[in-house]
Amino acid sequence: MTSINIFKNSPDAVEVKPGDVLFREGELGDVMFAIVEGEVELTRAKRVIDAIGPGGIVGEMALVDTEPRSATATVKTAGRIVRVDQRHFVFLVHEHPTFALQVMKVMAARLRRANTTADQ
Repeated sequence: MTSINIFKNSPDAVEVKPGDVLFREGELGDVMFAIVEGEVELTRAKRVIDAIGPGGIVGEMALVDTEPRSATATVKTAGRIVRVDQRHFVFLVHEHPTFALQVMKVMAARLRRANTTADQ
């Protein structure tokens, strides 16, 4: 999986604890989250579909389209995350063009995994 380390030393990182829900399946979203430390679990229809650790992102599709969230993101282990809204996202894409490519790689990898799972 592509690791996005641009948030590693971010002063905007906040502490999270196990059980914290970052967002729920079906909700409208307007932010993504970068995992600096810890692990976040993605579930769909109460089934675990992925676990994302440091350097990973969740909720990025909310910054690309206006559809409801396709999964629930729950903190599995204590850590730190950075909340990224649309304004911050556009700034990062403008200032660090490789950031946009990294986000696209994450999305492509998740889509490929979902397709593989669907074929089984």
